Amino acid sequence: MIYIKEVQEYIDYVEKNPLETDDEIKLLIENIVKPTLSRDDVVFNFDQYYQAISFCEKWFYKLFPYQKFVYAFFFFYEKEDLTECFFQEIFLMMCRGNGKDGMIMPLACYFLTPGYGIKNYNIDIVSTSEEQSKDTFDVVYNMLEDNKKVMKKHFYWTKEVIINRKTKSRLRFNTSGAKTKDGKKIGMIIFNELHAYLNEEQLNVFTSALGKVDNSRIVTITTNGTIREGPLDEKIDLSNNILRGEFNFTRLVPIIYKINKRELVDIPMQKYMQTADKKDIDYTYWIQANPSLMFRSTLRNQIIKDYLKMLKTPSYRSEFYAKRMNLPEQDSESVVVDWEKIENASYTDVKNKKSKNNEIPVGSNVIIGIDFADLNDFASAGILTINETGEVIWQCHTWICANGKDYKNIKFPFLLKGQEGYKDFEIVHTNTISAEDIVNWVVDKMQYFNVLKVVIDNFRAGLLRNTFELAGLSIEDKEHKDGIVRTIRYPASIAAIVAPKIDILFSEGLINIGNSAIMRWAINNTATKLQKDGNKRFEKINPKLRKNDPFMAFVAAMSQIDLLENINKGEILESFSI
Repeated sequence: MIYIKEVQEYIDYVEKNPLETDDEIKLLIENIVKPTLSRDDVVFNFDQYYQAISFCEKWFYKLFPYQKFVYAFFFFYEKEDLTECFFQEIFLMMCRGNGKDGMIMPLACYFLTPGYGIKNYNIDIVSTSEEQSKDTFDVVYNMLEDNKKVMKKHFYWTKEVIINRKTKSRLRFNTSGAKTKDGKKIGMIIFNELHAYLNEEQLNVFTSALGKVDNSRIVTITTNGTIREGPLDEKIDLSNNILRGEFNFTRLVPIIYKINKRELVDIPMQKYMQTADKKDIDYTYWIQANPSLMFRSTLRNQIIKDYLKMLKTPSYRSEFYAKRMNLPEQDSESVVVDWEKIENASYTDVKNKKSKNNEIPVGSNVIIGIDFADLNDFASAGILTINETGEVIWQCHTWICANGKDYKNIKFPFLLKGQEGYKDFEIVHTNTISAEDIVNWVVDKMQYFNVLKVVIDNFRAGLLRNTFELAGLSIEDKEHKDGIVRTIRYPASIAAIVAPKIDILFSEGLINIGNSAIMRWAINNTATKLQKDGNKRFEKINPKLRKNDPFMAFVAAMSQIDLLENINKGEILESFSI
């Protein structure tokens, strides 16, 4: 049994103060820390650990108890091979202002020194912007400048690189968008603010340099963000699996500080808002997401200011929850469906990511919806039906134009195409998405299902009209009411009719989209705006980069759901176009 005083003290603190720590920290202790301390194939380097604490506190600042707890994960090694870190990846997620850079960078500086004892242990700081990387780098740079007389004997430094004179280990900063990487041996990579990364490719180009130096490791420090389905969500999903005790093949340590429930956010401010002296604040629940809160009055004051700003500025709410409480929440008055309901539409068991089966039996009555803004961008088509239990089933297929002007900047992991959850889209490497491909997809589905209507708005139908007709699909109009392709004459009116139905179906758990990452992403990219007449209109949250074509195809199909409901009732009623 390995006994580390600082680790045990933090465990005792968590057990004695359960309201001050979140569930993820409790799971970390129970399912990772305690089992690791009991293993006989793991060793802990006490000399390095205490030397690191001493170095950091002498040249930077006194460490908080939870920071000493975090430091311990860096000094577990394989008993049979001391050159191998037992924990090869450390994922630290906490809120803005808690000092992620200030905690990790003193340790990174120590790793450059002879005390750590590895020559050429190079460390790269990587973020999506040079300013962010440089700010992190400057934590060490400023310390060296402040102690120049002593430190110039041990380090050489510029504003771009810091090199230890004896070990030749160097610290530098980089950006994920850099076109060239020098391929030097890397001991440690520090990824900063993972929520800002577009895809895994930006990370992989750096991690490929690992493994050439002893004790190589990856450290990720980040807050949460408001964009879903990117690398951060993937890391959080993996972390949750590991914290629940699943096999940790990645040797990942997820250290996640977040508030447990949304309803706890308001509690610390209740007395504050009711008292005249504004001093009676119980910060207990905020500490779950902000472990530095009890030590930093400036952080407490800033969170109070941000909370009050959120009350006055509803649009700031999602950022406050994500950055100050590590609990992302979209504005309930704007985002069409909250994230929990979107996940419930995909999974029978959200925590364990057990997918819903959204297969549609051959011969089913269905509605097909189509939506696209431009054929050199995105296009989506999907099949809608209602099963015997009243559940609305939706299967979608999306075409993405790789030559579109926004493609490279879109925050969706296209590189995962073909993996579980990423099988319902295709990348088109031509200048435009073929109208024939969309129509052929529809014709193919008509061989397996009884398609009651193909629904598309009037403008888009115009672009596909000739292709539909060449494929033998008739266009519905005043003279041909039996036409299979129904055009929506007034697209803006759809939301007023469909939005209430969608709200009810999501709330009652009666929508099944299966495990579709791109559909979840598209729903989450859609806002509803209240009009002067009291009706709602669907809008993209970000018109260029947060596409919602898969959701709008669903909306198009939902506009004719009455056809399915009437057939299910055995009453085929006449239906009029919107």
